[in-house]
Amino acid sequence: QVQLVESGGDLVQPGGSLRLSCAASGSIAGIYAMGWYRQAPGKQRELIARITSGGATVYADSVKGRFTISRDNAQNTVYLQMNSLKPEDTAVYYCNTYSSRWPWGQGTQVTVSS
Repeated sequence: QVQLVESGGDLVQPGGSLRLSCAASGSIAGIYAMGWYRQAPGKQRELIARITSGGATVYADSVKGRFTISRDNAQNTVYLQMNSLKPEDTAVYYCNTYSSRWPWGQGTQVTVSS
């Protein structure tokens, strides 16, 4: 079964940037859409960005214009570039297929605070 390992989370000041990575133990080339999700304390996990195999992207309104999702099928890795971070972006970030087909990884903690 494919395993997902997210990394790159950190404590950052408002307005800062981070780049998250998600490495899959199996091939993502045949996966139509991969997504980044996040779960803030006391809230449900939400999909914030997705990218198709053709490179089309869709973003949640809350991150549109600030976050950029990308994928490297050769490296079986999905990235999330996060700019202009806000305190409300604080959450544990996960990746998965758009249909959440694979077991969830441990996530990576992003904390935005001064």
